[in-house]
Amino acid sequence: MVKVLVVDDSALMRRRIAELLTGAGFQVETAATGEEALARLPVWDPDVVTLDVTMPGMDGLACLARIMVEHPKPVVMVSALTAAGADETLEALRLGAVEAVQKPAGTIGRIGDALVETVRAAASSRPRRVHGLRERLRLARARIAGEDFVAPEPVPLPIPPAERAGSGEGVVLVGVSTGGPSTLEDILPALPAGFPWPVVVAQHMPVAFTMTLARRLDEMCALRVVEATRAAVLEPGMVCIARGGADVELARRGGRLQAVSVPPSADRPWHPNTDRLVASALRLLPADRLVGVLLTGMGNDGAESMAELRRRGGRTIAESEDSAVVFGMPQELIRRGGASVVLPSDRIAGQLTRWLAPIMKRAE
Repeated sequence: MVKVLVVDDSALMRRRIAELLTGAGFQVETAATGEEALARLPVWDPDVVTLDVTMPGMDGLACLARIMVEHPKPVVMVSALTAAGADETLEALRLGAVEAVQKPAGTIGRIGDALVETVRAAASSRPRRVHGLRERLRLARARIAGEDFVAPEPVPLPIPPAERAGSGEGVVLVGVSTGGPSTLEDILPALPAGFPWPVVVAQHMPVAFTMTLARRLDEMCALRVVEATRAAVLEPGMVCIARGGADVELARRGGRLQAVSVPPSADRPWHPNTDRLVASALRLLPADRLVGVLLTGMGNDGAESMAELRRRGGRTIAESEDSAVVFGMPQELIRRGGASVVLPSDRIAGQLTRWLAPIMKRAE
């Protein structure tokens, strides 16, 4: 039976979360403070920790950092969906938390299914190794972009014939879920300023988080990072983060490619939805003008559409099990035979750069 330690300073919230998880088949203990949680960890040895972001005394960020240094465990942050809460939660994901779920303002029922699903996925995940964790904790409040993001060496693969034939417009399509923010930090800051194709990212995330995610990535990257709140014209040298809680599609308006935020599709469980993004891109561009990248996450979103992209002659990258927090999404792409290459997250930017290097040289 999976053991979960629930950490929250609210007695009511501790009880509600504990009842929910116990009813779903988990074995649960609780702690009211960060200090109490750290004392319980080596004694009870839980499989997963749910951790309140905002607590008096030792707050969630400080407690998380201690957990990841002293007793690494999959940690699910429980956060209020406010601007301040989003900022702190994204910092927690940088520090190694697996995922974040909404802290309910009223009853637990509004987030119950999401919390159970996330804890279950976290139980089968691996704590992400965060380089320079102690230093990141010291810099967290100042939000200084990490200096440890160094461009990886490219993977020596042959350049496809279509890439030698000419330039033309193209797009890199990224799908990512659980463990995504820190994984994106392995990749996007390592792309050079002259990267010739725009990048569109479908990160499964609530609406309150994606604007903050885009802002923080923009501070780290040589590329310009924006959130697609309505319609964003896609240009070289930019990254477009799909708006949380919605879906994103590519469209052509006035002859220009745009990333358009659209209402979430009721028949798809994950949002922003990767399959919907890739399908829209295939309607507008030939497959050899697209690159698909499928990263860490539970479920199979993006696997079928990126497999189709490869079948039509496009290129795809699946994150390897070595670096994925949850191997579900990239594993499904690999299982379908849809991965051109399988790489750890810190080598993906190098591969993208090498594939598009001929276009960058022609633009110089």
